[in-house]
Amino acid sequence: MAVKKSRFHLLICNSYRTNGEAKGVCHRRGSADLPQYLEEEIIDRGLDAMVSTTSCFKVCDKGPLLVVYPEGWWYPQVDEEKIDQILDALEDEQPVEELLSVE
Repeated sequence: MAVKKSRFHLLICNSYRTNGEAKGVCHRRGSADLPQYLEEEIIDRGLDAMVSTTSCFKVCDKGPLLVVYPEGWWYPQVDEEKIDQILDALEDEQPVEELLSVE
């Protein structure tokens, strides 16, 4: 039996350390609330996507960071407003060019 994969996989930094403790720049900038917001918006919009929280991406000055796979779109300093823009674009399977990290 094959496992159904989602079209998009959204990874959001929550600054988790190896012991499972959430701390760090992304966590201090409110990343802990973003996965739930993302999940609710994905369900409301009927997007074929899943959300995972991660440990540190090692780009703390860009956090909170959201990465969309398999495209490899990196979005720095996300908040609920930027997430709405990103999800609007994902409905058309497009990136939000002006929000993408240039590095």
